[in-house]
Amino acid sequence: MYTSLTNRRSFIKKMAIMSAMTAAAGLFPGILFAKEQEANLPKGANLDWKKTPCRFCGVGCGVLVGVENGKAVAVKGDPKSPVNKGLCCVKGYHSVMSIYGKDRLTKPLVKKNGKYVETTMKEALDLVASKMKETIKDHGKDAVSIYGSGQWTIPDGYVASKLFKGCIGTNNVEANARLCMASAVTGFLTSFGLDEPMGCYEDIDHADVFFLWGNNMAEMHPVLFSRLLDQRLKRGVKIIDFATRTTRTSMAADKSIIFKPQTDLAVANAICYEIIKNGWVNKAFVEKHCSFNKGLTNMGYGLEDGYKFNDKPEKIDFESYKAFLEDYTPEKVEKISGVSAKDIKYMAAYYGDPNKKVMSLWCMGMNQHTRGTWINNLVYNMHLLTGKISTPGNSPFSLTGQPSACGTVREVGTLTHKLPHGVVMNKEHREHAAKIWDVPVENIPSKPTYHTVEMFRALDRGDIRFMWIQVTNPMVTMPKLKRYRDATKKEGRFIVVSDIYPTPTTDIADVILPSAMWIEREGMYGNSERRTQYFEQMIDPPGEAMSDTWQLIEVARRLGYEKQFYYKKETHIEEIYNEYRKHHEGKKHAMAPLEVLKSQPGAQWPYVDGKSTQWRFNAKYDPACSNGEDFHFYGKPDGKAVIWQRPYEPAPEVPDNEYPFWLCTGRVVEHWHTGSMTRRIPVLHRAMPHAYVELNPEEAKQMQIRTGDKVKLTTRRGEIILPASVNERGVPEKGQVFVPFFDENMLINDVTLDAFCPISKQPDYKKCAVKVEKV
Repeated sequence: MYTSLTNRRSFIKKMAIMSAMTAAAGLFPGILFAKEQEANLPKGANLDWKKTPCRFCGVGCGVLVGVENGKAVAVKGDPKSPVNKGLCCVKGYHSVMSIYGKDRLTKPLVKKNGKYVETTMKEALDLVASKMKETIKDHGKDAVSIYGSGQWTIPDGYVASKLFKGCIGTNNVEANARLCMASAVTGFLTSFGLDEPMGCYEDIDHADVFFLWGNNMAEMHPVLFSRLLDQRLKRGVKIIDFATRTTRTSMAADKSIIFKPQTDLAVANAICYEIIKNGWVNKAFVEKHCSFNKGLTNMGYGLEDGYKFNDKPEKIDFESYKAFLEDYTPEKVEKISGVSAKDIKYMAAYYGDPNKKVMSLWCMGMNQHTRGTWINNLVYNMHLLTGKISTPGNSPFSLTGQPSACGTVREVGTLTHKLPHGVVMNKEHREHAAKIWDVPVENIPSKPTYHTVEMFRALDRGDIRFMWIQVTNPMVTMPKLKRYRDATKKEGRFIVVSDIYPTPTTDIADVILPSAMWIEREGMYGNSERRTQYFEQMIDPPGEAMSDTWQLIEVARRLGYEKQFYYKKETHIEEIYNEYRKHHEGKKHAMAPLEVLKSQPGAQWPYVDGKSTQWRFNAKYDPACSNGEDFHFYGKPDGKAVIWQRPYEPAPEVPDNEYPFWLCTGRVVEHWHTGSMTRRIPVLHRAMPHAYVELNPEEAKQMQIRTGDKVKLTTRRGEIILPASVNERGVPEKGQVFVPFFDENMLINDVTLDAFCPISKQPDYKKCAVKVEKV
């Protein structure tokens, strides 16, 4: 698809045509297309095509960007990419337009007497470094912090972690991926001892049945969803949508099963009950490759009235686990969940059928959950009990929302407890990092400090005085938002924000640094299937905009860490990546060399002997397996995966007489996260210009509310007014409402609850109690 910056009218027309086709293909696939993108390219265009992963979600689609006269003017799917095979979603096809918004930040801005004043990048970076020094001197090293993103490139996150943990000596490093995939991390770690999926997207080509656990995949991951539907056309596979509301995914699925919020825990246990009752357990696999644990219960919900951090495991046996499941018969769970016993048995029969390969897919519905770790564990239980794991087509698979939430947060380790290889609590891991970073091991603190919600609570209290926010928009995304927005404005706080456009987060900054975007700099992303993908700098950034990596390096040098940040500007990405690879040497996590990433559309780690590993823990595919058995779950000392005993526990805040509805928040296909990029793409903005509140049609009729009417939502945190949406895109169940969070003019997170999973520390944006009134 072609974007001519000199022919805007033609460009917008072509975008509109492509938007309609892409929306059709992404939301109601079966409408697959590829030739249309080529047909829209002008004849005789002299374009230089360069490969890159898409800028948006964690799927990691490969795209080709056409460059002409120093401008990115065209986008098409990369047919060589095994991820998307030449397709893109509506956001991917419009991605280069996000670079050219009229209000692009090009000059550093410093707040003086309440107003922003332009300055030079040198002066702005001098100020940032001096404020950091001053804060450390007056309040200690744990008074400074950095809050990054799953949109950080791998080099961005690596130098941030090296600067703050290795040099300054504080673990005050967090990323917004804490808000979207932390429960997936702790689910993997508690069940397998190592993070990230054991399978890959190729599982889609082998699976017979797909279970979507609270995952509106048609809108959130439309390219992957089109692959599911393509398999249904070719092989007759089944797609089961298990969700709390009816979405476009439900409409395209073979079967839609609706459950009451939070009760996915109970349903998952009921499925395991059925697997055992009907003799569907793969006994040989379980006896050889699994152990059984139970953990703490009644841990609290991450609220400040107290919660328990640790999940101390207690070994149990199969018979104890079987006895525990007696409380989760389908008939008992039907009363809790609203899911009929018949449907529970229907789901269990697919998991239990030895002749059916099953892929479970989930995203925020499971992860943004006050028992997010638990529900991840319970889905793994189904696959472990039946032995349907780590083989082509048998795959529990967590999807991510950001382009490098895996690569930069989970693999680089930009969370308070993490290091690029291991955790700060482990002395050997600290020694390993310190040696590579060329710092004394004593520099790296042995205890984590603040996860994301606690980091902003610490800013509110005054324990943190300096915060550098890069590539993210927390003044839209934080739950219970008003509290944390007010915290940033308190006396004695200094906020630095690096971004490409003005946002509600730049509004609270003392210094705004203009960042280079995506293909205006060099870098790598890591996607959901452990695929690391490289992109080169294709065009120049505007004005004084600078990559986030180089901003950090410049400040590090001003702080006196020239020895550790020795990189040359011309080759710094190569130098950083080669240094980073040292952290992951070995068969369990080896990263592909840079020349490999440059030559092909990414490589999956572990990359061993010139080959990507597609299925981990399976000796047939994974060279790290060393126990002489078919499977080796080497993340655990005994080589066994854990089947966890986890109960159903209700949400921290449930509807009552005063607040009788559930509030759920989420995304839409046209916009990505807070919309700071996609709302500047005219076609996407026109297609979805503002947020709304979805109502159940019967309840809307009772309240005399029609589409477009103003509706007031009130929770214990505040209130917001939005237009109603009735019988449009999605349909909530009775007693529920849904609001997307992309609209900075309608900040739904002002009213959400900051409860979180005590193990993963990931907030639950899907469940709080709300009152609904027509205005």
